[in-house]
Amino acid sequence: MLRSAAPGQALLLSALLCRLAAAGYAALPTAVNITWSSINFKTILQWQPKPSGYFYTVEIHGQTSDIKKKCIRTTETECDVTDVLKDVKETYVAHILSVMPAGMDNFEEPPYALSEKFTPYSQTVIGKPEIKNYTQKGSELNVVIKDPLTPYTFPNGSFQSIRDIFQHDLEYKLYYWKDQSSGKKDTTTKSHTFEVSVESTKNYCFYVQGFVPSRREDRNGQTSVMHCTTAERGIFDEYGAEVFIIIAVIAIAVITLAIVLPVILCKRKKVRAAREKQPLNGV
Repeated sequence: MLRSAAPGQALLLSALLCRLAAAGYAALPTAVNITWSSINFKTILQWQPKPSGYFYTVEIHGQTSDIKKKCIRTTETECDVTDVLKDVKETYVAHILSVMPAGMDNFEEPPYALSEKFTPYSQTVIGKPEIKNYTQKGSELNVVIKDPLTPYTFPNGSFQSIRDIFQHDLEYKLYYWKDQSSGKKDTTTKSHTFEVSVESTKNYCFYVQGFVPSRREDRNGQTSVMHCTTAERGIFDEYGAEVFIIIAVIAIAVITLAIVLPVILCKRKKVRAAREKQPLNGV
């Protein structure tokens, strides 16, 4: 009699625990304010609130790829999902699951919140380009830029740049202007170099920005650090034509004086000599 009651009690207890666990899942809050933060394809998923008495697990669902789990049973409110978004042209949705501690888990599907769709190729922010070198020689300004690197690597372990991923979709824009002037100009290139005609006697400031024209949104990336040239300028470039005119007048005056003064002195000497001879002629 007692033996036959034991299995029934075990089943009842199991059912009760399952119902309690299910009730626990139903009471769990789900994530809110889910955002994707991505620069140069390094992508962080963020959300709120901070969990208390439960955990989060992130599932990444692609349109054509398998579900991938990240940050399993975490108490953090952000998760680096870069390594599961390697197919950068795929569109993903994140499921942020609210889960119970391991000892209270069951086969019930935990509550979750959905993120907005995210496609790395069209939504990651293009980071700051690095200005590798620049020179201003005469009337030509040359600027050489270096592509930002991504977290993704080639089989040999070297990091891919954004150029390796975007290919010909990536362009750069150079903004430049005369130092201490507000008149800004710009030019674009699909390579790593700019060659711009400028005034040889003026200094120029500039910065570079990457952009992807094929995008509908978020075309423009972050801007590089601003740099300014220091052109080699002489005294005439520094102070203008007035100095040239003054120096020319002074030079002409000096040359004229150098020619005229000896003539005047010579004539005076001759006149003096003639005067000295006049009394002798009268005797």
